[in-house]
Amino acid sequence: MYYYIKGKLALKGSNYIVVDAAGVGYMVYTSADSLEKAGAVGSEITMYTYLNVHEDIMELYGFITQEEKEMFLRLISVSSVGPKAAIAILSVLTPPQLAAAIITGNAKQLTKAQGVGPKGAQRIILELKDKIDTSGLEAELEEGALAENGEILADAKAEAMSALVVLGYSAQEARTALAKLDGTLTTEQLIKQALAKLM
Repeated sequence: MYYYIKGKLALKGSNYIVVDAAGVGYMVYTSADSLEKAGAVGSEITMYTYLNVHEDIMELYGFITQEEKEMFLRLISVSSVGPKAAIAILSVLTPPQLAAAIITGNAKQLTKAQGVGPKGAQRIILELKDKIDTSGLEAELEEGALAENGEILADAKAEAMSALVVLGYSAQEARTALAKLDGTLTTEQLIKQALAKLM
C-alpha cells in the first residue's frame, strides 16, 4: 500500500521512529541499523515501508534502504517468521551479513537475534538459501576477486571469498584460506572448508 514515506523525522524511539509527512505522524517500526542511520530529529528522511495487517493489528515497518526492505520481505516469507522476528534479525545482521549467513548455513549467526532459536534459524536457511543473490556479495570484496598471480578466480572461489569478507575476514585471510582448496568444489563447500581453516 505504501512504498515509501518521505517527511521530517519527528521522534526516535527504541525500535521505531515517527515521520511527519504532510502533518501526519507515521509511527514506523524499524531495525537498529536503520534507526542509527535515520539521522537527527528534525532532518528529512525517506523510509521504504511495509504495512502489516493482521486481524485487528495494523503496523508500519520501514527501512532506510531498499536492500534492507527486500531482505525483510524475504524473511517474512518464511513460515513462522513474523515482522518482529525479521526486525530482530536485521537489528543484529546487515543484509550482506545475513545473506552470507544463509549461504554458508551459519545458523549460529541467526540465533544472535532475540527470539530466534536453532530450529527457526535452520528453517530460514532452508527456505531462503536458493533465493539469495550471491552476486550482491561481490561488492564486499576489497580486492578479493584477484588471485595471488593476478588472474581472476573461478566463480565459486570468488563467491566464497566474497562471503568470507562479509563475515569479517580480510581479503588476504580469505585468499590464503581458499588458495589450496580444490577448485572443483561448490561455493558452499569452499566456504565451509575455508572457515574450518580460519577458525
